[in-house]
Amino acid sequence: MHQTLAPVTGDTAARVGRRGFLLAGSIGAGMALGRGPAALAHNVQQAEDPRDAPHVTLHRTVTLDGLDIFYREAGPKDAPTIVLLHGFPTSSQMFRNLIPALADRFHVVAPDYPGFGNSAMPSVRDFDYSFDNLAKVVESFLVKLGIERYSLYLMDYGGPVGFRLAAKHPEKIETLIVQNANAYDEGLRDFWDPFRAYWNDRNAKTAEPLEGFLQLGVTKWQYTHGVRNEAAISPDTWTVDQYQLDRPGNKEIQLQLFYDYGSNPPFYPAWQAYFREHQPPTLIVWGKNDHIFPAEGAQPYKRDLKTLEFHLLDTGHFALEEDGDFIAARIRDFVPKHTA
Repeated sequence: MHQTLAPVTGDTAARVGRRGFLLAGSIGAGMALGRGPAALAHNVQQAEDPRDAPHVTLHRTVTLDGLDIFYREAGPKDAPTIVLLHGFPTSSQMFRNLIPALADRFHVVAPDYPGFGNSAMPSVRDFDYSFDNLAKVVESFLVKLGIERYSLYLMDYGGPVGFRLAAKHPEKIETLIVQNANAYDEGLRDFWDPFRAYWNDRNAKTAEPLEGFLQLGVTKWQYTHGVRNEAAISPDTWTVDQYQLDRPGNKEIQLQLFYDYGSNPPFYPAWQAYFREHQPPTLIVWGKNDHIFPAEGAQPYKRDLKTLEFHLLDTGHFALEEDGDFIAARIRDFVPKHTA
């Protein structure tokens, strides 16, 4: 099935927020007017109802073979699990707003890869920074947490990490949520030309233009290019990411991953075969103005997937920043239809 739905607004979330605020205000006002606890019991019971309780995002670290992996987690562990895999140059912080929007209905986990966010950052001499190895780390992470079946949210680098997992363990995948994550040659356009030069001949000269992608101006551009309203994008996003990129030794890590990204296109036929054979129910929510992974990379999924909900959003690379409410609403509707 191919659907294109009108964007939802944040009214529902706003109503929930106002309800909580007004409830707190009514209790405070009642006490101020001298009403005793018994008179307020009904309101207090409503406030303490577990269905209305906030689902706090927990910030945790697990050690895998001596490597500290940071992750965010929220929601009941007996609910369907959604694993959120972040992109470059960010970390699980890109999901800071999506996690609480899902946590009342899903068990949500979002790890930071080694070298990103709050996870360990061993040097390139001490750790294999390849997409094969990042996928192995995420696989070990899920085993450590006892997560056996799950949906995958794939964005940017999360695509080659998650598609490796899905193709290796198709029996574990309940649904895919694809947001600007590429699996087709059509999605690698002229933006990738300097990367192709680096893949073909890795040296200081071909690395030089790629080092520019690690600068603040480009980090900001990734968040603001193609958006409807730049003023709506928090500068905290690129500021936090740039802080992580500027750590000593991180440039070498990112250049190594830029180089190893060349290992991904040869896997595209295998990932497409996985789509055709196993037909994972897939929700596509794609920022169509993304210059890195343009909409041309979204369309080919229609060739291989039968159970597909497809949305091109009028925003850029980090679609959650501008259309997070819409994406959360589509996940809340799509995933329960395809999970036991």
